[in-house]
Amino acid sequence: MTTIRTIQRTFPAVRTIEGGGFVVHRPFPTRMLMDFDPFLLLDEMGPVDYAPGEAIGAPDHPHRGFETVTYALEGQFVHRDSAGHSGTLRAGDVQWMTAGAGVVHSEMPDPAFARTGGRVHGLQLWVNLPRRDKMTAPRYQEIPSAGIPTATSADGKVRVKVIAGEAFGVSAAIETHTPILYQHFTLQPGASVVQPVPRDYRVFAYPLSGSGLYGDERRKIDAQHMVVFGNDGDAVSLAAGAEPLEVLLLGGVPLNEPVVRYGPFVMNTEEEIRQAVVDYQAGRMGQIASQ
Repeated sequence: MTTIRTIQRTFPAVRTIEGGGFVVHRPFPTRMLMDFDPFLLLDEMGPVDYAPGEAIGAPDHPHRGFETVTYALEGQFVHRDSAGHSGTLRAGDVQWMTAGAGVVHSEMPDPAFARTGGRVHGLQLWVNLPRRDKMTAPRYQEIPSAGIPTATSADGKVRVKVIAGEAFGVSAAIETHTPILYQHFTLQPGASVVQPVPRDYRVFAYPLSGSGLYGDERRKIDAQHMVVFGNDGDAVSLAAGAEPLEVLLLGGVPLNEPVVRYGPFVMNTEEEIRQAVVDYQAGRMGQIASQ
């Protein structure tokens, strides 16, 4: 028999400035919630409208010990790294970058988009790597929008993009180091879904737009609030009210390992952080070649 998880807590996303000065809404880490094992950070970038020549991004910066998952909803981003990798993220595309032992990369507006201006909206999730994989070789998984598996409910009122995990019998194309779900649900007014989740997963929802009804309590919660579910069931309930609901469902099996973070480095010990700084300063993570 399916048991619907109750809501444990909610956290409002905090508006802050990142990178070259772009606005993000961040449910964690904040002073109220430092992390959500196995996740380290979630940023909603924008939505923001840029005039021609105003778009900004994140210039060259390093990462070690975790993964960054960038999901572009609107706008175009160009990324380059110290291993010679480059590409463009367009609306609906996902980049799952395993930084592992270390990489320097940049995420900037596409030059053509920067010239014309327009709306930028996206998400970046940081996924911690287990101790055994902290120093794995860097890797990219880039999935264009058309390549992300999607599914629709039997009544046609709920659609889901399956970035990680499984929903409506459809499995993701992306490989993860640890068990993770990352799903983007679109619910029409009045629609609802009961999504199974493994009992050993910690799970939360993050609504992008619309007021939804969540959990066994069907509590009404607005967009840009993180909805943390308890571990008291094997499914979560999501429902739309009088307007469409766009909501992310994320979860994973906790690593239950020590977390020591220093800016863009996340390791298990202080000594490993010091070594990361030394390696970066010594150029061992490489640098992005000038164009």
